[in-house]
Amino acid sequence: MHSLRFDGTFATWRQAARRALLQGLAPHQLQWLDEEAAPGLFDQPAERAPEPNGRLRVSPELLELLESAAQYRGDERWSLLYRVLWRFVQGERSAVLAGDPDGSELHRRLKAVRREAHHLHAFVRFQPCTVAGAPDFVAWFEPAHDILASASNHFAERLGKHSWLIATSRDGVYWDGQRLQHEHRCPAQWQAWAQQSEDDGQALWRAYYGSTFNPARLNRTVMQQHLPTRFWKHLPEGPLIPQLMSEARAGAQRDGQALVLAGRKGKRIAQINEGDASRPPSGCVSGSDAPDLPR
Repeated sequence: MHSLRFDGTFATWRQAARRALLQGLAPHQLQWLDEEAAPGLFDQPAERAPEPNGRLRVSPELLELLESAAQYRGDERWSLLYRVLWRFVQGERSAVLAGDPDGSELHRRLKAVRREAHHLHAFVRFQPCTVAGAPDFVAWFEPAHDILASASNHFAERLGKHSWLIATSRDGVYWDGQRLQHEHRCPAQWQAWAQQSEDDGQALWRAYYGSTFNPARLNRTVMQQHLPTRFWKHLPEGPLIPQLMSEARAGAQRDGQALVLAGRKGKRIAQINEGDASRPPSGCVSGSDAPDLPR
């Protein structure tokens, strides 16, 4: 068994995988170890092997596929990639197809990575940072997979010349207005900036969210599918969501408006039953005129 230690990045894995392929090492002969992994009981100091000679022909499309799948955190993270690469080089093109066991797992991981990138775009909440030397906007996020470096350009296109950073417990990205800097290990200073105390805008947003929450339209299952509970703690409105859902279960769903508004003087917006959907009560907004309110 050959134990290969590397720094946990795709670039260094690719170099190690190339050497292993040229040496003819099959997948079952290799053990991939991140530098942070504790040494095994029977691990021996690795000797620097001579650089093998030879050339490999691997399509750019396959390398792009493997690089995307490498962002997935899970068991056999790097072993699966090498197994697919080994089989492909040996002529088994089916290794990357969804009908193949390895290919099926590869595509499942790619799907999970794409979904986590969508979560980053949807649930990151930037807030202004007034600390000297800090970027204009900061955010804290806890992704399930290593998608930060590849998915953060989304914000560079939208925030223009403003500087910003996104910090996680692992890595971090910093946009200075012109260039995106990714750190494999997030600096402590970045993490401190991103976890600063909230500003006045957060309280304003919570007031808006609470007043526009519609208990009559609440579907707990659908909501948690689109807004997983693991993100709630990092959203300004996160602390409100359990309370609003609890009030809806306790009877607030009879109203088509937030409880704080339904209790005030004036006409109450009643819940619309499915059979009466074509005849909304007076005062309700329906159809294309209805605002897209938070669920």
